[in-house]
Amino acid sequence: MIVSIENILAPEELKTLLDRLDPADFIDGKTTAGWHAKTVKNNAQLTAKADYANELRELVKVALWRHPLFQMVARPKQIHSILFSCYEVGMSYGSHVDNALMGDRAFLRSDLSFTLFLNNPADYEGGELVIEDFGGEKSYKLPAGGAIVYPSTTLHRVEPVTQGTRQVVVGWVQSLIRDPAKREILFDLDTARRSIFQKSGKTIEFDLISKSHANLLRRWAES
Repeated sequence: MIVSIENILAPEELKTLLDRLDPADFIDGKTTAGWHAKTVKNNAQLTAKADYANELRELVKVALWRHPLFQMVARPKQIHSILFSCYEVGMSYGSHVDNALMGDRAFLRSDLSFTLFLNNPADYEGGELVIEDFGGEKSYKLPAGGAIVYPSTTLHRVEPVTQGTRQVVVGWVQSLIRDPAKREILFDLDTARRSIFQKSGKTIEFDLISKSHANLLRRWAES
């Protein structure tokens, strides 16, 4: 399941991120790529040594944790490995799959990936995120503050930037629900019960769907 989510970041949060990010603190993105991805990765990323890096990562995490649609889609146990990336003219990231496990010793699984856009599509040309699935390829460029959430199991790429600068945040989720089919069932049930509640309030139908949703979450969630 691939989901576009608008307005994860508020305008003041976007401004804070863009004002704090210093181009002098960006390094070759190959330093965080797997051995095979290094061959196709050509971008710049904020060094972890920047004294404000943790503050900005926490800002992004807080925004994701509070967003109801992100919670419904991802069912996060951990949001991790957040990177601030920049693509100048000529930069791209060829077709690759994300590492299944991330971290040095305390490994975290990558069930879902997300790309959070920091500037608008009008600010640059090219730079589309292209995700491959059973139906073919789909490309994405969202307004600033919006994000694409997609399975980490997919092949995906970033097309070359031909004008301007592409600025994004990327990161990963270890979900409470490892199985993507089960996550989708829970998402559909949650969407249905919220729709019923909005239209009719706390009805018998709402209660029954809420019961099934809670019991499936209880059955499937990993501690």
